[in-house]
Amino acid sequence: MNTITVSELVKKFSLEVLVGEEYLDRMIVKAQTRRPGLEFIDFFDFLPTQHVKVLGKNEVTYLHLLDKNERALRVENLLKYEPPCIIVTDQQEELTYLTKYCHQKKIPLLRTDETNYEFIGKLDAYMIKTLAPEIAIHGVCVNVFGIGVLLRGESGVGKSETAHTLIGRGHRLVADDIVVIKKLSPQTILGTHNGKNKEFLALRSIGLLNVTRQYGRKAFQDETRIAMDIELTNWKDHSLYNDLEVEQKYTEYMGVKVPHIQIQLQPGRDVAGLIEAAVNNWYLKQQGYSAAEEFMKRIKEDQ
Repeated sequence: MNTITVSELVKKFSLEVLVGEEYLDRMIVKAQTRRPGLEFIDFFDFLPTQHVKVLGKNEVTYLHLLDKNERALRVENLLKYEPPCIIVTDQQEELTYLTKYCHQKKIPLLRTDETNYEFIGKLDAYMIKTLAPEIAIHGVCVNVFGIGVLLRGESGVGKSETAHTLIGRGHRLVADDIVVIKKLSPQTILGTHNGKNKEFLALRSIGLLNVTRQYGRKAFQDETRIAMDIELTNWKDHSLYNDLEVEQKYTEYMGVKVPHIQIQLQPGRDVAGLIEAAVNNWYLKQQGYSAAEEFMKRIKEDQ
């Protein structure tokens, strides 16, 4: 399980530490923030715990309107949900009551001058991506026409060489050899590098290339949403069929199904061009267009 420390949030978002400098090593394990509502009223077993709590103007104004005893009760109710930290937005002040109870419970109290809406959006996006479940697979990840593609196949089949050809055509490398896949939602996976292989492409007989140094920044992309899984295989006689439309198959990664196709390799075959065609065809299908359906429609109209 991936984790983030409160200290990392402080550095990432330049947060002001009001209380709890010594507790910034607390771990964050839940990916989304929560704006407290029912949490102020009482403790409910059905509400999730251990989420970062963010207090905007509405929440702080509500607390200001309460008398001292009632406010203390509401804050204590909030802290029962074991937040790793509490963040106050909009540079709000007069937070002595929050300071007092956060100090007692050893919970860091942080502040930002950003608005609640803008800050929560950025914080959630960062935490969802950082805390997402992930696996590493052997392959190559490229971005073709803005669409993320996994290239898989046996070692030596030509994945990296194909990626190099695609880069030459203006597409982008994301990761070579080891691709880190992150599950952002039940329908979405993200492909990225592991840090060590960032910008590097290994070519047999040539060696290691830094694609940004050699081809410029446009040759590399840090991450991409995976939309296609393409398997490169050795050529097999009598195994290709000229069907009007190939039956859609899928590969599953962490429960997310990704459209899968297989491309066989043979000397002289334009594999990079076939990948471009497959990506464009996938995109058109997402828009509701099928070349096979249009072709059959024309045949019927001529009958």
